[in-house]
Amino acid sequence: MKIFIEIPTWLGDAVMTTPAIENIVKTYPDAKLTIYGSYVSTRLFLHHPSVEKIFIDESKKEGFRYLNLYRDAKKVGKFDIALSFRKNFTTQYLLFFLGVKKRYIYKRYTKKEIHQVLRYNVFINKSFEIQTTPGKLKIYGYESEKSDKKILGLNPGATYGSAKRWYPEEFAKVAIEMSKDYDIVIFGGPNEDEIAADIEKLLVDAGVKNYQNLAAKTSVEELISGISKLDLFVTNDSGPMHLAATFGVPTVTIFGPTKYTETNQWMNEKGVIVTKDLDCAPCMKRICPLGHHNCMKLIKADDVLEKIREVL
Repeated sequence: MKIFIEIPTWLGDAVMTTPAIENIVKTYPDAKLTIYGSYVSTRLFLHHPSVEKIFIDESKKEGFRYLNLYRDAKKVGKFDIALSFRKNFTTQYLLFFLGVKKRYIYKRYTKKEIHQVLRYNVFINKSFEIQTTPGKLKIYGYESEKSDKKILGLNPGATYGSAKRWYPEEFAKVAIEMSKDYDIVIFGGPNEDEIAADIEKLLVDAGVKNYQNLAAKTSVEELISGISKLDLFVTNDSGPMHLAATFGVPTVTIFGPTKYTETNQWMNEKGVIVTKDLDCAPCMKRICPLGHHNCMKLIKADDVLEKIREVL
């Protein structure tokens, strides 16, 4: 049995597909999977025992995208089943040219507010006509070894947009307070080095020396490994937040404009959220449409420190 799986582009969404993919493997234990998606998302499956091949979607890079997708469809091989956790036209196009009779494209089966992990699992249940429940998030190949000194990770970025980002001065206040007992590690992607640098400057000004700024300096694999080793994590709603849930890292997540009922950490017993539940939230916008950004601005370091005491 050979199964083609297109995964979501965003890291966090891809992490949230892992319980559904585990249920596919349980249903077809001898299946060989081919994973297709963005470079970032496909890194999650490098060590998966059932994954035979990984193809990176580079169709946007050069030339005509649909011609590139057609070429990809002819290049990846033959399959018994093809499914996608995406639902745009490019997905329909790609799966059509795979030439697979059994092909399934992600669909939301309920308008109720349920967690995205549940949505993905309902999709595979309906597609394969099975009855499974989603377990924990799963990434293979990483050992969560802890160091002698406790480590607090900070994740001030959020790829989706500025509305999801808490303020560097507040992150810094939390780090300064916790630096007596924890080494500090600042994480961030290629476009998040400025906000990380702002936090670093505030730490230096406060005399904190036991920190590392790894923003824009890690591969996806190094990011996964680094987060797996944390003893505590303070983060915005983001891909790294879901990585932390995978490894059961005690986590405080700051939620503003997004629906925490749908995208909060899945099955992390030591994960808590901080939110002000304003009337204007969740707006689901990349930038605050009202200009005040109160959903984040009203959250202070003391709010986060109080939540930290809850998870420790």
